[in-house]
Amino acid sequence: MNRFETCCHLDWWANPITCLASVAVSLVVTTTELGWAAEGHLLGADDEEREGFALLCDLDPVFTLRFGDDSEFAVTVHRGSGDHFTLTEYVGPATREIYHEIGLQ
Repeated sequence: MNRFETCCHLDWWANPITCLASVAVSLVVTTTELGWAAEGHLLGADDEEREGFALLCDLDPVFTLRFGDDSEFAVTVHRGSGDHFTLTEYVGPATREIYHEIGLQ
């Protein structure tokens, strides 16, 4: 099999027990000489959902890719134009510290 198309979810976890977002995506996975490559886009996303997805990607682009059978693994999301993105496997530490400051005027 050189190509696999599916609908699944990208989940963004604030900590081990709090999932802040789960977005439905369409994904095409292909085999490569080095393993796999994945391209996808958000399903049914409006402007607010696209902006929220972009914010989460900017805070920490590591999401959990979850399939219909509840199998999952960590991926890094690389945003493209609009609601398109590519994925790579995340191989870093299980926990990461993020910092985000909101300026109030």
